[in-house]
Amino acid sequence: MMKTAPAIVPPHEIAAEAFALASSILPPPILNHSLRVYFYARTLAEERQLPYAGDGKNHLLFTACIMHDSGCAAQFDGPQRFEVEGADAATALLRKSGTVNENDIHQVWTAIALHTSPGIAERISEFARLVREAVLIDFKKDKALRDIYGDEGARRLVSKIEDLYPRLEVEKILGDCVVDQAKRRPEKAPAPSWPGLLYRAALDNPTWEGVNKAF
Repeated sequence: MMKTAPAIVPPHEIAAEAFALASSILPPPILNHSLRVYFYARTLAEERQLPYAGDGKNHLLFTACIMHDSGCAAQFDGPQRFEVEGADAATALLRKSGTVNENDIHQVWTAIALHTSPGIAERISEFARLVREAVLIDFKKDKALRDIYGDEGARRLVSKIEDLYPRLEVEKILGDCVVDQAKRRPEKAPAPSWPGLLYRAALDNPTWEGVNKAF
């Protein structure tokens, strides 16, 4: 667990609580990934002049990003897909504050629950699109940064944030975590889902020790 919240965490009580929870339950590779996802989501929000970049909504975007993989943690390893467990954990934290309206809570839930759902997250809301795009950017599967800054500008931006929050083989750690949960509870990896794809790839390649072939 990081002893102090890094400067990237918004100066808001809910953001501080979300970071404290995430940093206490997530392994460093996934925590760093979540911080990078927030950085990319905030960058896109600023470029598009969306309210989630400002003080009034910034803590909600941070909460969605820092908690989007919280379903990988043992504390939230329930019977549902890890995305749904993470969405439930994040919204429970928001409701506990007593200061967030139900519409905003629903926005956060939807963004986390759908962050592995291509073609749905991008269209259901601008908020969910931000989180989905930021996740894809961190896994080198989206060109939104290059469209804004060009190839070299995007490369420098990515290099800067990865120096602050190193990758630490997050693809392997995250993929293995999802598969390990599915091995204990196969219902967490239904066939059409991203966890289901990872689970089937692991079953089909039992001796493979690299990054999951379906990642």
